[in-house]
Amino acid sequence: MTGALNALTAPIFGHGPTRAHFGDGAIAEAMLRVEVALAQAQASLGFVPNAAAAEISALKLPGSVTEDLTIGVAQAGVPVPALLSALRNQLSDEAADFLHFGATSQDIVDTAFCLCAQAALDDLADLLTDLVDLLHDLSQNHDKTLMLARTRGQLATPITFGLRAAQWAQPLVSAEADLSELRAGALRIQLGGASGSRSAFRGSEDDVARAMAAQLNLSDGPPWHTDRSGVQKLSAWLMQVVSAIGKIGRDVSIATRGEISELRLAQGGASSTMPHKSNPVLAEMLQSLVPVATGYQAGLAASTVHLEERDGANWPVEWLLMPLLFETAGAALDHGIALLQGLEVDATSMRDRVGSEPAVHAEAAVFALAETMGRGKASRIVKDALASGQPLRQALAVHGAVDWDRVLSDAPYITAASKVADEIFAKRQVLRRETR
Repeated sequence: MTGALNALTAPIFGHGPTRAHFGDGAIAEAMLRVEVALAQAQASLGFVPNAAAAEISALKLPGSVTEDLTIGVAQAGVPVPALLSALRNQLSDEAADFLHFGATSQDIVDTAFCLCAQAALDDLADLLTDLVDLLHDLSQNHDKTLMLARTRGQLATPITFGLRAAQWAQPLVSAEADLSELRAGALRIQLGGASGSRSAFRGSEDDVARAMAAQLNLSDGPPWHTDRSGVQKLSAWLMQVVSAIGKIGRDVSIATRGEISELRLAQGGASSTMPHKSNPVLAEMLQSLVPVATGYQAGLAASTVHLEERDGANWPVEWLLMPLLFETAGAALDHGIALLQGLEVDATSMRDRVGSEPAVHAEAAVFALAETMGRGKASRIVKDALASGQPLRQALAVHGAVDWDRVLSDAPYITAASKVADEIFAKRQVLRRETR
């Protein structure tokens, strides 16, 4: 996983804290935790002697574990047999017999990956909270900063920069709200035994799984050896976060263009030949992450079809791509926070552009006239007024008993934009009250 990261790629695509949750040591430690939890769960139900469970609970990973697992996967396609061999050397014969009792390799690996994902997801959730907090503050601080919206790359109607910041936050607020359901649906205990039927547990399989899940703080449920929907839910959530932050990067890149200059970054990137340039490096990085994450998610989607009761071909694809997708999300969140912390808003430039484009009030003028004469006629009158060369308010003054000062003022745009921005963040406030 780390082979593709070097001096060129690590600053853009790397995120060390997230990568650490899926490192060799973290995965080995997670597999050991699963084996211990399995033994303890069975001991609590009388299936494993307490003395054996105590020995298993005291197991330590050997210093050679990384090498052991590498060799083991090369020989068996899975790391668990090699891990068990190394662990049994520390146990009495009786305890060794009860290590891994009733489980299969996929139970251990899938559950271990859920533990790694759980830790990584907790960290990402904290970063997500920080990012949405920044967007909320940005939205509130600019709830009256008028700017022109752009639709399909063209000037549209006035909105506020507060609304744009809220729109940046909208899919991230949804991602926050979905976290609880995501954890329950994707971070699940895997305990199916040899063929997914739990036949080794002699009718007490549900009790063993429940006890084991409680110890590991994972969801309970039936085995999911070939049901990879939880993996897909997790990958979709990560992709949602990356793409949402990528949109922020794309919008900032456009708004910092010299001919627009409505936004600036406190720390831009230098050019090797043009001293006057300040390149929007962080905004570009956020965009670079999107196609990379898309590739990882596509690979995970392509690996969902598992053969019969267990698959040895598509399953390992998840071991490679899921950590990479997690790391990409971590990088996106980190870069996104840094970008927002250094974002400078030129409110004067935004407002001046609104003032220089009288046509942006045309929609409001049409709606006002249409109340008494119909939409078609109103549109023709406004088009003629725009073409007259006169200020729009003056050209329209002779048409209808309309309060043009009110219709063509900025206040309605600000009020409408603020209402939508508040609605976007209201979902977040409700969620926070419910979880207190």
